[in-house]
Amino acid sequence: MSDTMSDDDSEGDAASFPNDRRKRNIPVATDRRARNAAEKRRTSERRRLIDPTTCERDYNDEETDFMKAMDRYKRENRRPFPTWSEVLEVMRSLGYRRVAEPTDLPGNGPKKTAVAPAEVLV
Repeated sequence: MSDTMSDDDSEGDAASFPNDRRKRNIPVATDRRARNAAEKRRTSERRRLIDPTTCERDYNDEETDFMKAMDRYKRENRRPFPTWSEVLEVMRSLGYRRVAEPTDLPGNGPKKTAVAPAEVLV
């Protein structure tokens, strides 16, 4: 007998192994719940499409410019998580400088004097 299989040999294999599942076309039952869940995911207005960092709020032009500059910096420098020093560098590259006295930080926390916020020189 030769080492290579002819077409006749492959048919003989199916006959010699009658329970070989690879040779039969067996229909697979579909799970109704999985199909319904997939349909609901596709058509629903779930939060899965909402960026948690933005919470779908509208940004002003300064915020948008800053986000675009940070995104560009991260992509060009392969830094998905830049340090605060790098964030400050990006802000300075946009023209932000300290020009005012320090004020309280925004938010509901205890009122402490913070480092002066950066502002744009006009």
